[in-house]
Amino acid sequence: MIRILVVEDEYAIAVGLRDDLAAEGYEVTVAADGLEGERAARTGAFDLILLDLMLPKKDGFAVCRALRTAGVTTPVIVLTARAQEADKVLGLELGADDYVTKPFSSRELLARVRAVLRRGTESATAAAAATAAGHPGIFARGDLVVDFNRYETRRGGQIVALTPTEYRLLAALVRHPGRVLSVSELIDLAWEPGIALTDRVVYTHVNKLRAKIEPNPADPVIVVGVRGVGYKLGE
Repeated sequence: MIRILVVEDEYAIAVGLRDDLAAEGYEVTVAADGLEGERAARTGAFDLILLDLMLPKKDGFAVCRALRTAGVTTPVIVLTARAQEADKVLGLELGADDYVTKPFSSRELLARVRAVLRRGTESATAAAAATAAGHPGIFARGDLVVDFNRYETRRGGQIVALTPTEYRLLAALVRHPGRVLSVSELIDLAWEPGIALTDRVVYTHVNKLRAKIEPNPADPVIVVGVRGVGYKLGE
């Protein structure tokens, strides 16, 4: 059973989310503040986190930042009453995978949940797509080994924690060797077609990916930028 952590301090919203998600067959745990939510999320027991941004004790931005810094790669959908584009962008830059703006309908929220869970499944099975395209399920470069079958990355034999978005970005490049992918193409491949993201969000995730897999992130040789066009897999 898919397990979802809901971090939401407004009781009515939390109960509504719990009931709607349970009706879809998900196992739901609710945390009422940021500290409680972060502690639960750090256990790694969940397949998805729904994270409100305006939380007592520790806000959602700080929780998301702390989880990603700690290597927690569980997909995160941020829930925000803020309509400002900057807040949505900041949440995505801190490592969230999607956002839903309050007030939202149950139908919209469930569609977002299914989309993020589906993208996570596609990332975990990226090897099948890579094989179909004529590429191995394991990508190796120097001391870097990415096993898309096992959803595992190692550098020098040490585990490197990539987020689902980072896996999808790398998988997109691996599946298209020699081809420069535009920012809009990467959004379609690593997030979903039509999602409203700024170029800045893509740049941030690419830089975070580089920091984890490149021998020298300041001079990338794996995720190579082509000025004014996009990114390609280094040869």
